[in-house]
Amino acid sequence: MPNWLIWLLLGLLTWAVLAVPIAVALGRALNRSARVDKAEATRGTPLSQTPLRPPLLAGPTSLTRRSGPVKQPRILIVDDDAALRMLLHTTLIADEFEVAEAEDAQRASDLARFWRPAVVVLDVAMPGIDGLSFCAALKQKPVFGAPAVILLTGSDLAEEDAIGAGADALLRKPFSPLELVSMIDRMAGAEDVEMRTDVGEQANEQLLLYARDLGRLLEIERMQRRVVQDAYLGTVAALASALEAKDTGTGLHSLRVCDYAVQLTAAVEPELLSDPSLEYGFLLHDVGKIGVPNELLAKPGPLTADEFDVMQQHTVIGTEILAEVTFLRGEGLNVIRSHHEHWDGTGYPDHLSGLSIPLSARIFAVADAVDAMTGERPYRAPANWEAATSEVIARSGQQFDPEIVSAFLRENEALRRIYDVTGKAA
Repeated sequence: MPNWLIWLLLGLLTWAVLAVPIAVALGRALNRSARVDKAEATRGTPLSQTPLRPPLLAGPTSLTRRSGPVKQPRILIVDDDAALRMLLHTTLIADEFEVAEAEDAQRASDLARFWRPAVVVLDVAMPGIDGLSFCAALKQKPVFGAPAVILLTGSDLAEEDAIGAGADALLRKPFSPLELVSMIDRMAGAEDVEMRTDVGEQANEQLLLYARDLGRLLEIERMQRRVVQDAYLGTVAALASALEAKDTGTGLHSLRVCDYAVQLTAAVEPELLSDPSLEYGFLLHDVGKIGVPNELLAKPGPLTADEFDVMQQHTVIGTEILAEVTFLRGEGLNVIRSHHEHWDGTGYPDHLSGLSIPLSARIFAVADAVDAMTGERPYRAPANWEAATSEVIARSGQQFDPEIVSAFLRENEALRRIYDVTGKAA
């Protein structure tokens, strides 16, 4: 393998490792900018909707004063309402906090003394010792370690009374769970995602607020997943182009044949496209050629029988390389291993035939063959689109699944447009 290709592959591998952290860092930077803008726009917001003092300024409540960084900040929930405790516990566990709960101040006192939570979410109206009195004790007695305290109240508690008890923030019931999580993130020194948490007039029950915010959390998760998938896809496309340059001298084949295959899959079995590994498999179908000697890939004449045996190994090599890659498990690996299987059983590497060949591989086999025929190769000139179409028809029932060939003919004009845009440019 030439040195330039080794360095290129190392560079692409480095990019694959760094792509996701870069995307996350960029997202956090944008979030910080959005928080600044929102702070400017919401000056004058009632104190009950914001922390009562700057959260966790330098002092005994800062997590940085503990012995090393805490990966999972400890949160203590104190409320006599068992249903609300369960909702809060579930919410905070899902956000990767370490959570304990208590039904009254006496039990919470024992937990706080020995467990040392970073943040206490504390109800004001409780039997026995009320929340304001317990908040003052948490702040004043060194044995508790002065945790940050968020008071929860369903009454008209004056903010001055909360401040006097030493509370760091006050939330009025019903409150948005995302608002609570965002507030705890700030107090624990984490990067929180800025989001709307305004309590609407109609959302006057805590369960309704949870249902609304669950939808918002799912939306955020989908957005973050798309960022990661886009980073992966860009990295895979670049790697595929580099590998293709090793084989044919152009990086357009992998991208073009992927477009063909996606178009054809949508016509044959659209549900296959819901498998996220499929498109990666289309792009990386020939990744195993990294293990094939350059002189075979660039040979201007026909391969000998021994040389062809070596060439056939690229499907197995590719599968072995990518078998442990999570985002390729599924149809993606089926494409990589089986795209050279033939309908009549004369293909490789497993000599599968008919319906025993994975559908995704049968679809891709047609797309790959069309692009191979219309593309430049060391041993022959490219065929035109019409000739390639005729060849596909001639091999129906032998190399190709007849039903896939029928779909190819139905989609011929759409596929031809892809060729006109990218094929002739190659």
